[in-house]
Amino acid sequence: MNNILITGATGHLGNSVIETLLKKIPSNQISVITRSEEKRTEFQSKGFNAFLGNYEDKFSLEKAMKGVDTVLLISAGDQGDRMQEHKNVVDVAKKMGVKNIAYTSRCLRDRTTLVNQLMVEHFETEDYIKESGLGYTFFRNILYLDVIPQFIGGKMAIEKGIFQPAGEGKVAFALRNEMGEAMANVLLNEAWDNKTYNFTGDKLYSFYDIATALSELSGNDVKYTDIDEATFTGMMKQRNLPEPVITKILGFITDIKNNQEANVYDDLETCLGHKPTGLKEGLKQLFEL
Repeated sequence: MNNILITGATGHLGNSVIETLLKKIPSNQISVITRSEEKRTEFQSKGFNAFLGNYEDKFSLEKAMKGVDTVLLISAGDQGDRMQEHKNVVDVAKKMGVKNIAYTSRCLRDRTTLVNQLMVEHFETEDYIKESGLGYTFFRNILYLDVIPQFIGGKMAIEKGIFQPAGEGKVAFALRNEMGEAMANVLLNEAWDNKTYNFTGDKLYSFYDIATALSELSGNDVKYTDIDEATFTGMMKQRNLPEPVITKILGFITDIKNNQEANVYDDLETCLGHKPTGLKEGLKQLFEL
């Protein structure tokens, strides 16, 4: 690998990838693109090839990809036209003679039965990359263990319990920084033979398991209550969340209930070189217990 561009470099996942890459290659072999001039200057001062731009601006993408062999496309947020943004990155990569593209996708069981339609765009992006003719690597990531506090209401859940319409659905949660580390290890050694990695934890956990782990860690008797969708929606409205946000959250939870995230693979362990962090230890870190 001669020169790699990391998009989304200022996010948690991008930072984790970069930290691992720097253990093996110098910063001048890493390019980054950021929306913030302050961040661009900070990266530049550390020896990175840093560019100001975004996924909507093809000209800025062209500047960032000049002389780049490999692009890591960290999926865009859902505030804009995400599919078009992804297509822009792929199109410019092809135009600029980039050889390979890696994409942070999602490890979900069946794209045809997903409730959360935003997740379908990950598979559509994969399709578009395949059609581009670029060498590719797909990192299909399971739901981050890091989002559990957000899903259950933070430390308040330790006092008042967990209320979700997720039934007995299970997820092979894994920590975001360990996925980033594994991605970097792959990028450093990838033969670019159009491979897909499924990054998951090594065990499945339900919200009942989360409640049990938090009980053991906190000393409180944390309960998980499987509520219906109408009750959950009412609770979200009481928190003054907008309807689109409620719909998105409910889609995530419904897919969990349907076991879309109930996938266990050994790719993460193989690429890390050790077992991924389990639920209890991960919650201990996240809740500072």
